[in-house]
Amino acid sequence: MKLPVIKNLAETHNLETLKQAEELLLNGENLPFEVGGEDEGEQLTHILGAIDILERVKNDGIDLRTAIRGFSERVRNSIS
Repeated sequence: MKLPVIKNLAETHNLETLKQAEELLLNGENLPFEVGGEDEGEQLTHILGAIDILERVKNDGIDLRTAIRGFSERVRNSIS
C-alpha cells in the first residue's frame, strides 16, 4: 500500500468513478485509468483506500486533507 497513490486517486477521481473501477477490477476487466500497484491486490487496496477517504469527506463533512490524514492514522494504528 502506497499512501501517495491513494491520495492521488482521491484527489483526481470522484466516488462513483472509483466504485466503478473497483467493480471492474473485481471482474477482471481493464481499468479506465491508471492505478499504481505491483499487482491487482495492491491496486484494489489503493482504490478502496481512496473510496474510504471520499466517503468520509461526503458523510462526515470534512475536507480531503483531514480525511487523508485520518485514513493514514487508522492504517498505522491497525498495524501497530
